[in-house]
Amino acid sequence: MSELPLNLALDIALTVNGEQVRERVEARKTLVDFLRDDLGLTGSHVGCEHGVCGACTVRVDGEIVRGCLMLAVQCDGAMVETIEGLSDSGEIADLQLAFEQRNALQCGYCTPGMIAAAQDLLKRGGVPSRDEIRERLSGNYCRCTGYHAIIDAVESVAQARAGGKQ
Repeated sequence: MSELPLNLALDIALTVNGEQVRERVEARKTLVDFLRDDLGLTGSHVGCEHGVCGACTVRVDGEIVRGCLMLAVQCDGAMVETIEGLSDSGEIADLQLAFEQRNALQCGYCTPGMIAAAQDLLKRGGVPSRDEIRERLSGNYCRCTGYHAIIDAVESVAQARAGGKQ
């Protein structure tokens, strides 16, 4: 029986932030490495590389995933949205402003993943409780802010999107 070569590459076609992408990628390259290294989309960060910190959070076919736990080849035919795409579309403008106004970011390393996770919660509508916000963001680590300002920012956007109704 012959072994597969270590550098096996496959052709993939996917949509990234609304743009069609066709690339040849190494079969074992993670999605976050593909986005950063091959496409130059560096908003998604590489933190733990074990799916624990949330710095690599992106959206694949409408669901948030850890980009370090998914292979690029698994995204063949998928629609991938990075923090750059969410920002360019205006979808998270209010979250970005709230994070700035409430000092919910310091070093900024966790911020793209945190905002992507927060948007995933808020796109469902309504005003989640502070505990629900905390729970939803619990997979995104922040070593700088202590989370209070982040929860305040997400809560304020939820209230504003709901028209001030609680």
